[in-house]
Amino acid sequence: MNRTSRQTQKSEGASALGHTANPVRGRQRWGAMDLSLIAVFAALMAASIAVPGINVGPFGVAITLQTLVVAMCGLVLGFARGTAAVGLYVLLGLIGLPIFSGFRAGPAVLASPSAGYIVGFIFGAAVIGLLATWAVRSRWRAAALFAAAMAGTVVIHAFGIVGFVMKGMSWQTAMLADVIYLPGDVIKNVLAVIIALSLHRAFPDLLVRRQR
Repeated sequence: MNRTSRQTQKSEGASALGHTANPVRGRQRWGAMDLSLIAVFAALMAASIAVPGINVGPFGVAITLQTLVVAMCGLVLGFARGTAAVGLYVLLGLIGLPIFSGFRAGPAVLASPSAGYIVGFIFGAAVIGLLATWAVRSRWRAAALFAAAMAGTVVIHAFGIVGFVMKGMSWQTAMLADVIYLPGDVIKNVLAVIIALSLHRAFPDLLVRRQR
């Protein structure tokens, strides 16, 4: 076999591999199941306000179950779908559905003291989801998932502090006011990890899809 024939066979082989790889990439795109999961977790976010919040702090921002669901979105769905679920929830609330804490709704919520936390939900879910893809493969999976959830919590609280400052607080006072919410969020992150671990055991491909 001469050199030209071998080069032709290599080109044909590379072309064949390229064609077989395309379906694998295509399976990574969102399908009906992905969209359903996004809708379900956005609905969970909305349903979480059914449990009455506890108003604390100088501005009376309530402690709710919303941060629990935000953590679950990232830990269970990953970066893209988790962010989409929380983003969908925030969007529906801003256009008028009474699904924010206290059954509030509309753009006026962005002028409230809790505005920073609401915006932070989206970025927090993104950070958790980004880290969860790594954490679920870790040897110490539970600890890694908890670390991912705490990283997202830090992001949410950072946005919350900025929101307080924009309402006229000093940075020091805003950080002290925010500390009140941390113990509850740590407990909620533990619960989110327990739920996420159960779901990942039941559905191994839920977060990290296997290529067949």
